[in-house]
Amino acid sequence: MIDKSREYESQLLEQESQAWAKYIAKQSAPFLQDSIEKNHGELKEKLKQIIFTPTINRVHIYRVTEDQGAEFFTSYNKNHNYPAIKDKITEIGKLSGIRYQDSYLELMWKITQGQKVIGHVYLQASLNDTNNLIKKLTYLALILSTVAIIFAAIIAFRLYNNTQKPISSVVEGLQQVSQSKNYQLRIEQQAFTELDILAQNINILLNRTEKHIANLEDSHKHAIEKNDELKEKVNSRTDALKESNQELLSTLEKLHQFQGQLVETEKMASLGDMVAGIAHEVNTPIGLGVTASSLLSDKLNEIKSAFENKTLKSSQLKKFLNDGEENVSIIFRNLERAAKLISSFKKVAVDQSSAESRTFNVKELLDEILITLAAKLKSSSVSYQLQCPDDLLVTSKPGPINQILINLILNSIYHAFEDVENRQIEIKVMNLSDQLHMVYSDNGVGINDAIKARIFEPFTTTKRGSGGSGLGMHLVYNLVTQALDGHINVESELNEGVSFDITFPVKLEANQQNDN
Repeated sequence: MIDKSREYESQLLEQESQAWAKYIAKQSAPFLQDSIEKNHGELKEKLKQIIFTPTINRVHIYRVTEDQGAEFFTSYNKNHNYPAIKDKITEIGKLSGIRYQDSYLELMWKITQGQKVIGHVYLQASLNDTNNLIKKLTYLALILSTVAIIFAAIIAFRLYNNTQKPISSVVEGLQQVSQSKNYQLRIEQQAFTELDILAQNINILLNRTEKHIANLEDSHKHAIEKNDELKEKVNSRTDALKESNQELLSTLEKLHQFQGQLVETEKMASLGDMVAGIAHEVNTPIGLGVTASSLLSDKLNEIKSAFENKTLKSSQLKKFLNDGEENVSIIFRNLERAAKLISSFKKVAVDQSSAESRTFNVKELLDEILITLAAKLKSSSVSYQLQCPDDLLVTSKPGPINQILINLILNSIYHAFEDVENRQIEIKVMNLSDQLHMVYSDNGVGINDAIKARIFEPFTTTKRGSGGSGLGMHLVYNLVTQALDGHINVESELNEGVSFDITFPVKLEANQQNDN
């Protein structure tokens, strides 16, 4: 409040000072037309006549010279007790607004004649009246504040005395209830309406609390009885569950054994497919060899008979030698082909039944697998492409690799190429930082999302009821992750084929490491 009064008084004084400066400038303009001494005195007397307010301490009149400078013209002092002050010529440009000092404010105002500035009025106004008024207001505010505080203290003391006793009664009653936990106690009626309403509501709360506690005790007793009944039921059912659990464990163990047998059967199934293919492939060269050897035997008997009868001709002998050479060549080629097929099958069969590590050429291993499955691929009209470095020597387990590739190829033959004409399989193998990376892909019908999400789970198949066991890909996953300690990922879209990305660690031979 004092700050607002001070601000208001300051605004009034500023407005009054500016009004007086404007008025003095207007009255002084005619006297500044020339610089005769008479005008100096007349203006000074004029200022004494027109300035009647006690707030103005001093006034200086400055005239603008021909060179646009300023010179002192005349002045006004409130009384002789106010000594003269030095001129403010140097501060004419600085005092464009009001400036406050300790006990006065000062300002500079232009004296104009038309549009031309002919002089300046310097005005100094006293702040003593304003400061005195603010002091009086401050003292008055302090007195009023003191009286208000004393009056409020008296009223508060009387209110405290009048309300303390009934409030203490209510508090003591609540403390007694809290300490004794006896919710049958009630708060006495109070003299004040507000406190009596409070006491009645507290009594209602105590009454509800008493009923609630009684209900809780009844519920607790009922819960104990129910708990005892539940314990008996739980004990009886626990015994029954133990028996059922034992039966389930026994059944689960049998299922695991059965699943293991099925996985082993799946392993042997791929070997059975190879046996059938090899038997068919070996049968052809051996049959050709038997036919050629039978023909050679007949020719040999003819030559022998002619030689014994002394009817052997040189032309007949020459023809026999030519036919014999051709038949021997046919026998040799077919026997060599049969031997190669049997040798490849033997290596694949040995690898498939073994999980031991050895050093081998990856390209040769894959070629042997493809040779053993050539009959199956040919009968299914499937072409294949193998991309693998010829000199890639590694130390790993060829048996699991053998089984993985056979199962992937058979899976494509049985499931991927239904209603597909141009059937193709592609196998890419490369070495990546002591990891063998194998990508197997086909251009078959692909896998839908429902099957792809659980393709590596046991008994997942699209040919259930048509000879599919659902263990082929489960076997592949176990061989990659457990036997080879690797990873396998599948990517597929319907009608866009499938791609299996297989990676597992291997040990490279010294020359392979140097190449890398």
